[in-house]
Amino acid sequence: HPSYHHRNSIQQLELPQRKAALIVPAFETLHYRLTFPKSKAELLSMLDMGSLYTFRYHVWPKGHAPTDYAKWRTATVPYRVAWQPDFEPYVVVRRDCPKYDQRFVGFGWNKVSHIMELDAQEYELLVLPNAFMIHMPHAPSFDISKFRLSAGYRGCLQTLREEFHQDLSRRYGAAALKYLTAERSP
Repeated sequence: HPSYHHRNSIQQLELPQRKAALIVPAFETLHYRLTFPKSKAELLSMLDMGSLYTFRYHVWPKGHAPTDYAKWRTATVPYRVAWQPDFEPYVVVRRDCPKYDQRFVGFGWNKVSHIMELDAQEYELLVLPNAFMIHMPHAPSFDISKFRLSAGYRGCLQTLREEFHQDLSRRYGAAALKYLTAERSP
């Protein structure tokens, strides 16, 4: 039973003793109907056939590239990855981890800011070797439409991002500088 398997492999990581965010590699399909793969091997063959892609491969590869899908293909044990700008993986974390920043409701920067804060608190970012999720196509949300159409919305988001960076600097001092320089470099 797959969920039992995940629970087991997660328990082996002894999370209560360490601060870790477990990354579930994300894939997507452009088909509205999909037979969900029963194993990693099956998922990899669907990937090779082109019926699945790594998540947001076409539109926003930066969001998930640090997961290192090439390494994941052959990984049998969890592996650490480093934070990179705009990284927004799906994670499993303990309930007492930092909460999402409530300024980022709607579209944009909710997962990015959360991962940044986890990294600032020195959480290990660990990719699970046998877990995966698949994003199914759906109509664009009201908020992403607003983001695309409204310069005002995008401007507000930019202001909130700057505020968030200032808060990180106040809370984590010099350690938070890397986030700011990463943002500003082209």
